[in-house]
Amino acid sequence: MKVAIVKYNAGNIYSVVHSMKRLGVEPVVTDDVPTLRSADRVLFPGQGEARQAIGYLREHGLDEVIRSLTQPVLGICIGQQLMCRHSEEGDTDCLGIFPVDVLKFRPTRHEDKVPHMGWNMINSTAAGNFVDNSFVYFVHSFYVPVCEFTTAVTDYIVPFSAALHRDNFYATQFHPEKSGAVGEEILRKFIENP
Repeated sequence: MKVAIVKYNAGNIYSVVHSMKRLGVEPVVTDDVPTLRSADRVLFPGQGEARQAIGYLREHGLDEVIRSLTQPVLGICIGQQLMCRHSEEGDTDCLGIFPVDVLKFRPTRHEDKVPHMGWNMINSTAAGNFVDNSFVYFVHSFYVPVCEFTTAVTDYIVPFSAALHRDNFYATQFHPEKSGAVGEEILRKFIENP
């Protein structure tokens, strides 16, 4: 199993590398187009700012590459957001794999803290196969509204997409690599399932 992790201007990539190693997979972190195209699975993780991240992808031609991949691709955190159409963060046009816009959390109560950081419960939609009432770890200030591609939902300030799926593209707003046994099982399924 060849697993490639997209190398771009984003943080937190190496926690995903370590999670893959725990699953017995030696991933390659790369921005090399042939390596990405020939991988069995591609992970698109990261933390960072949308405009800078998409700028790096465009500068290196990775925006077109990611859109054209036909093997399973998993976006994590900002990876999920960059796979959407547009982000309010920096008024940024993104990859458009999921035709939905990324919005900024707008607190309505004193206890609504942004960024949303910590453990929250997810529930599967009819299109998803997540275990309901599972707790996973989030760190983000922007979110994807619930839409036709939503496979898991979390409620923080508003209900939002904890996970998305369209064709060979999967995405999670939460960090499976930081979500204990639940997250490890999600990553295992992504790696092992055909």
